[in-house]
Amino acid sequence: MDMQQKVALVTGGGTGIGRATSLALAKRGATVVVNYSRSQKEADETVDEIRRAGGDAVAIQADVSRDQEVREMVKTIEQLFGTVDVLVNNASITHHLPLVDLEGATDEVWDQLYEVNVKGMFYCARAVAPFMKKQKQGAIVNVGSVAGLTGIGSSLPYAVSKAAVHGLTKSLAQALAPEIRVNAVAPGAVQTRWWAGREEVMKRLSGSLLLERISTPEDIAAFICAVLEQDSLTGQIITVDSGQTL
Repeated sequence: MDMQQKVALVTGGGTGIGRATSLALAKRGATVVVNYSRSQKEADETVDEIRRAGGDAVAIQADVSRDQEVREMVKTIEQLFGTVDVLVNNASITHHLPLVDLEGATDEVWDQLYEVNVKGMFYCARAVAPFMKKQKQGAIVNVGSVAGLTGIGSSLPYAVSKAAVHGLTKSLAQALAPEIRVNAVAPGAVQTRWWAGREEVMKRLSGSLLLERISTPEDIAAFICAVLEQDSLTGQIITVDSGQTL
């Protein structure tokens, strides 16, 4: 799919991988909707950067874990631009807990992570699917994680939620074919604000990777765009991790 003049919704689009993806899509000619839940300042800054470069973008607030807010966001996008061609389900949260701390994996932690990381992605896909079906073309990329493949991550509930994202990707690919392609990109460690206060840990991890570097948000964004542009790809979980899982 050529991104020129397409309307792309990026959830969590003002920070980290979401911000880099918003900028990358805009450079490819897409009109970008930068979704945010709480990070309005960062979302507005992302929109401003896109506009200064000659692109078209807006920021829209919505908590993706709330179905009604997602539906209202997509209705607003329809009013502004008429449709949604591309969805990047990037919005995610985590809780840093030692994997062995089973008691720390409370109902509250499980519910929060599943509501945003899994149900939120489903709500967004469900809301945009009718537009993509109507125009007989659409592409969705869910941002998963190597944690969902290895079982090792910032917490046990986080790893399990990302495994669920990978399963959701395959199920949506089946449910929405042939008009809509659905894939997942599973990054390894990425240089984002999640590492704040843990930079030394990140540096040690970097030295242990095959490529001896941790991915940047721009690395992941470039690959997300490549997946969106590949018209023969659906139902795939693709790892981008500098060799971390090896």
